Amino acid sequence: MSGAGGALARLVRGRTRTEHLTDGEREVLAAAERELDGDAYAVLLAVAGGEHRRLPDLMAALSDGQRRSCVPHLKAWRTRLREEWGYQARPRRRALVIAGAGCHTGAAAAAQWLGHTDLSLVEPADTPCLLAVLGDRSAHWQGDVAHRVAGRRQADSEWGWGHYALVEALVLRSGCAVPTGGAFVQEWVRNRSWPSRFQHRSGAPDGAPRSLLERLRADPFLDVLAPLMFEVEGVGALLTEGTDSWPQALAALAAEGRLERSALLDGCLSRLLRGGRPAELRGFLSVLNGLAPTDDEYAARATTLLRLLPDAPSTVAAHAQERLAALDADGRLDDERLVQASRAVLFRTEKKLVRAQLSWLDAAARRDRGRAGAVVLAAADALGHEDTVLQERALNLIARHLKHAGDAARPELARAAEALSPALRPRAAELLGVELPDDGAAGGPWEDVLPPVPEPVPVAPPLATAAEVAEEVGAVMAAVRAAEFRPATTPGVDAAAFERALDGLVRHAHRDRDGLVRALEPVIRDHPWNGRHAWWGDPGPGHLHYVAAVLCGEESPLPPSVSGAHAVPHPRGRDFTPFGEVLGARLLEAAWRVLNDPPPFLLAAPTTADGRIDPAELVARLAEYERTGAVPGPCDLDQALLRLDVSAAGPDALAAAGRLEDEAGRRVRVWLEAGGPSLPEPVRDARPTHRIHGYGSPVVRVRLSSAAAALPCPLGTAFQRLLGVYVADGKRDETSWNPGSRLWPSVLPVHRELVALHLQPTFAATGDEELRGGAALMPALAEAGGAAGPAVHLGLAHTLGARHPEDRTAAVDALLVLAARGDLEAARLGRDVAETVAAGTVKPNRLLESLREAVRAGAPATVFAVLAAALPGMLAAPEPVRGLPDLLALAAECAGTCGARGPVGGVAQAAARGGSGRLVKEARRLRDVLGASVAA
Repeated sequence: MSGAGGALARLVRGRTRTEHLTDGEREVLAAAERELDGDAYAVLLAVAGGEHRRLPDLMAALSDGQRRSCVPHLKAWRTRLREEWGYQARPRRRALVIAGAGCHTGAAAAAQWLGHTDLSLVEPADTPCLLAVLGDRSAHWQGDVAHRVAGRRQADSEWGWGHYALVEALVLRSGCAVPTGGAFVQEWVRNRSWPSRFQHRSGAPDGAPRSLLERLRADPFLDVLAPLMFEVEGVGALLTEGTDSWPQALAALAAEGRLERSALLDGCLSRLLRGGRPAELRGFLSVLNGLAPTDDEYAARATTLLRLLPDAPSTVAAHAQERLAALDADGRLDDERLVQASRAVLFRTEKKLVRAQLSWLDAAARRDRGRAGAVVLAAADALGHEDTVLQERALNLIARHLKHAGDAARPELARAAEALSPALRPRAAELLGVELPDDGAAGGPWEDVLPPVPEPVPVAPPLATAAEVAEEVGAVMAAVRAAEFRPATTPGVDAAAFERALDGLVRHAHRDRDGLVRALEPVIRDHPWNGRHAWWGDPGPGHLHYVAAVLCGEESPLPPSVSGAHAVPHPRGRDFTPFGEVLGARLLEAAWRVLNDPPPFLLAAPTTADGRIDPAELVARLAEYERTGAVPGPCDLDQALLRLDVSAAGPDALAAAGRLEDEAGRRVRVWLEAGGPSLPEPVRDARPTHRIHGYGSPVVRVRLSSAAAALPCPLGTAFQRLLGVYVADGKRDETSWNPGSRLWPSVLPVHRELVALHLQPTFAATGDEELRGGAALMPALAEAGGAAGPAVHLGLAHTLGARHPEDRTAAVDALLVLAARGDLEAARLGRDVAETVAAGTVKPNRLLESLREAVRAGAPATVFAVLAAALPGMLAAPEPVRGLPDLLALAAECAGTCGARGPVGGVAQAAARGGSGRLVKEARRLRDVLGASVAA
């Protein structure tokens, strides 16, 4: 390196500090110094110093050949920066983007560099520097780069602001066609929505138009991109952002003739018809309202409005319904379209829409008595609505207009009335002059249609080859990673898959450890072990990774420490849940043994998918241990004992256990003869509920009546804690929801009450803290073994009022399974429901949705039994319970369906109150249904 170029490099190097560079970056810089001339090397030095503003001047002196010579070194630098996302690396990354853009002499290569995922950090303020290093290229070249960069982005991706500013500048400079990809359209809308922010950051002149309307008038992209706004996902949510109003601006441009009004109207309606997220549709609905279509314009689009009624979000459907009703009031809608609109709306669950539709029908019949026949037949669709108040409203409408409808409508009305609530059928029968069936009186005592009692599912055979083990371990790791990024939509790892993979690691480490290591190497390469940091959280399925990492030499195993009666390894950390400690102890023991003394297989591997172990199978495993001289791991044996299904132990299994000679066989025999541990009685906490910091959420608790369980034989400390004092005294943060919780039922598969006890905070948080996925374990507890006591029922009460529909569905599934197995105490659940509602943990409207789902599934008698126990407490509450009339209506419907009779506490008193409020009306209806004789 000599001459002017060498002098320039020395000058830049004298100003560049390199102590902050990583070893890899220093290697790249050293190679560049050996291979590049002085001028080219100065560019690399500027990148090293993060001096992006110097790059335009440095690169202006380079030939195309010199620029291309820098490319391999810049690519190598990009690779070295891949894992460096800290703030200190940001200046170097910015300089690297600009240098690479200027050194690639081909348009495709330059665009690929700018759009590379490792270089996604681009600043809008860098646009002038980027334009400077690209400025000596032809207009065609710059336009080609603009379209290629725009094309590398997807409409649903996170668009980099610097990329948009650069593309827009290149399009304007080159005069090329405007890009029409979804991402460019979306970012154009966002850019125009925030003028001060982006004009300032991109260096726009102070005199630039400030209002959105002014900017759009002068916008060279408007004519091309405005029609595309209705086709790109994500634009709608942007139309209500920013400092100005897009709806007003677009309406003004349409009024001026700059944009075609009919195209905007059709675009809005077609986009609303496609559906989407609520925030997305609100933007287009705002544009439609801003355009303020006339009656003539709506009449020309009546078919589209009708198509919005069945499935559009309620706000959109309400707008379409309102405009159609206005057209009908002006005589611009025929009977066929009136009936079509009613059929679309009256089956929807939104009460406001149904009430509005019935009011529209009533008004139509009042205006023109000749339409009464069409009106009453249309209103008949609401007689089958799940809400009895709306059924009654429809019946009142039919009663008002029946005399003008003619006798031809009566047969169809009678068929529709069969769907009415039993409480309304007598009135409908009298009105129509027909007899309607009484579900509760026909066919003898009512029996709910419950799901079949689930049978334990045997687990798959052990993994046969090391390749299968590697595949299963990789699947567990991938599932854990997916659950971390998408916890709301990913089921996570089930216990059977986790246990099968763990047993496979131990089993094949015993058979051929070297072969297993070779099979695991690609898995470890794709999923690097995070070392000590991985133990910061409560151990879960992902910590299977630790055993694989130990096998492959990525981590050194921890030796076991003496704890309690056994040598139990204790995981690092003090904040693990008891279940996390047990799982961590098992994994640490397995990792130590696969290197030092691998057993032939795990004793604790479940024989059924829910985690249970058949006694005969455990005895056979211990016999094989004795035959081969293998020593059981203390944690492995403890877990096997807790999974032992003692109820399935027959005489043959007990006899075989008696023939075992070592200490482990004696412990299993004692455990089976004692019928397992004697657990403390769970009881409801007598202390008053209290509110948790920050949330204001009451906690209703179950605790254990004594400190410890009576064990047939000692267990390790971590395992014994599971059977003793409950660690949480009501504090939510003690047992917060985590991915490892999915394994908890399999740790104590025959003691579900203890699992539910530890999960109390999680179940409560599904409602008052709106935790998503917290009820996923309720069906597993419903199918598990052991008593279903206060904790299980309280957990069910909480999750029936969960915030998210998928959690409520899981709770309903658990309710039906418990009822099918005969484990549901409806009175207990009803009292728990009333208490959680009174405490504010459960909202009645969500509880109502869950109970209605159970009724639709075929369990009205079960639901009535729950409500019969819940309603007295709710009716006696000092403050009115919001939503209580709906629960009374559902109880009346269930009682009428299943033929329930007899008083329910508090109902008669509520029915005797004065006034015509809905609570009183629904209480009277329930009272009348319960007091009706079966013969009637």
